[in-house]
Amino acid sequence: MNCASGLKTGLHKENTWLWKYREAIRKGENIAGVDMITELDHLIEEWDDPQYCYDTADADIRIDFIENCVKLTKSPFYGKPMILMLWEKAFIEAAYSFKMMSIDTNDWVDRFQEILMLITRKGGKTELIAALELAELFLGQPGSNIICSGTNDAIADLCYQSIDTMRLIIDPKSLDTWRNQKGIKCKFNNNFLSKLSDSSRNKEGRNIDMAGIDEIWALLDDGIYKPIQQSTSTKDNYKIFMFGSQGFVADGFLDKTLEEYYRINRREDSRESAKRKLPWLYTQDSESEVWETNEQGINPAWEKSNPSIGVVKKWSYLRDRVDEARLSKSDRMFVLSKDFNFKVSEATTWLLPEQLDYDTGYDIEDFRGFFCIGGVDLAETTDLCSAKALIMLPEDKRKYFISMYWIPISKLDNSDDKLAGAEYRQWAKDGYLRIVDDTEVDVAIVADWFNELYKEYGIWTVKCGYDQKFSKEFLKRLDEYDIEYENIPQNRFVMSTPTKVTEEEIRQELIIYGNNPIDRWNMKNACVQVWDTGHIMLVKEKNMPGKKIDGAVSMVITNETYRRNRADYMMYVKKNRR
Repeated sequence: MNCASGLKTGLHKENTWLWKYREAIRKGENIAGVDMITELDHLIEEWDDPQYCYDTADADIRIDFIENCVKLTKSPFYGKPMILMLWEKAFIEAAYSFKMMSIDTNDWVDRFQEILMLITRKGGKTELIAALELAELFLGQPGSNIICSGTNDAIADLCYQSIDTMRLIIDPKSLDTWRNQKGIKCKFNNNFLSKLSDSSRNKEGRNIDMAGIDEIWALLDDGIYKPIQQSTSTKDNYKIFMFGSQGFVADGFLDKTLEEYYRINRREDSRESAKRKLPWLYTQDSESEVWETNEQGINPAWEKSNPSIGVVKKWSYLRDRVDEARLSKSDRMFVLSKDFNFKVSEATTWLLPEQLDYDTGYDIEDFRGFFCIGGVDLAETTDLCSAKALIMLPEDKRKYFISMYWIPISKLDNSDDKLAGAEYRQWAKDGYLRIVDDTEVDVAIVADWFNELYKEYGIWTVKCGYDQKFSKEFLKRLDEYDIEYENIPQNRFVMSTPTKVTEEEIRQELIIYGNNPIDRWNMKNACVQVWDTGHIMLVKEKNMPGKKIDGAVSMVITNETYRRNRADYMMYVKKNRR
């Protein structure tokens, strides 16, 4: 390589994509956050650092190959040329153009060996990874081993299938390439591309030149990263590209990696290994940028974490997601994380205190002779247990909940519960709670309560929802009372929708729970965990065992039981007339 310190002879900085991108940001043609601007400024300053050379030849040939040979593989862009955006060209140029002197060969080699791109969902990152890996298949050093990777085979396969589709568009008759079950081979240089995921066997012992690890937010640890990194020990110019948005894995691989890359971004890490890592971080500067919008309902500053907006991701799509997030805590967490790259807690408070600040009183006598849907949370029979009866009226959208709680006498004066606001003795005195003279609650007496409602008020339970755990004796007693029941498993796939529905109904003040103080306490205590799929579920606050949520969970279970049996129950609702 004919290279000297600084910009390669004949190369003017104004002609580099890196410089053009920074100038476009300076002029307001593009918008970037502080993290990205900081890195760009550092990189441009480092053109003058004598330990580096900036030669764009490797980047230029890849950009040229992608724009002239690669076609996009996903609707609505399928079959169209992959015309790179300015930020993508700057990214490729930065990754491939910086050179530094090797202590092994005393020659100029690629400076950056590992690259982390933090970018929001639906920004075209998988297509970009695929295009870079396809370029390496055709243009890389002969005999190169290229890897598509992710936390599982399905994620790795997304990129792999995109590469294969791009390959077939270029080489439809497989004259220059072929594919078998193991991977894709380029015939004229013997380069080979395959998949490797965290769930793969035999991750060790490979000889990798380039790897693209997609959706790194999902990695729990470095179980896939380390084998890939260790497999590059004989390479002068290996590349590990890591792409992804923020996610909901607490203390996972991304969290730890970001800590390191943020130090590099601020040039606070002076280790030699830090010089070989490139942070490319698309982040917002403040959460207010998400919610402060113009008359069109958008904020141009959204581009800071969404560099492809307006080209790949639609402004209207992001506007609609932000609108939804204004009304839903779970949607808010998901949007902040996946669409704006904010790190959010694994679990956060479900409801705001003011959302519960409305009158929910009623007189149970008004429901005499009515029909109800039941639901119970029996997950902790050695602790607080909860049962609910839901009643609806004709031409009334509100849902009226009757509640009862049980607690073993051994837990009555639990210090953790008292510190969290429990007033069990007072609640028992007021009739909201029953104290069981045992070390656990006999679930049969929970079933007895539904029969009590019928005996005392004529309120008949049409169907009762329950979770499988500790349910045998409970179901046996319901059978004695001829009460039908339905299993409502407490997992995120089942509980997600009714949790969102319950949250929205509380927001609209449609949940009427008789001003029950235990209900209110449980709902205030409840946290919501959000998964990357958008599923949510109520969970306890971490390390706070005294903050009970059983009443909130039984309310969600009851709501799900109603949802599943709505048509049948509405026939009974017609009879619920005062």
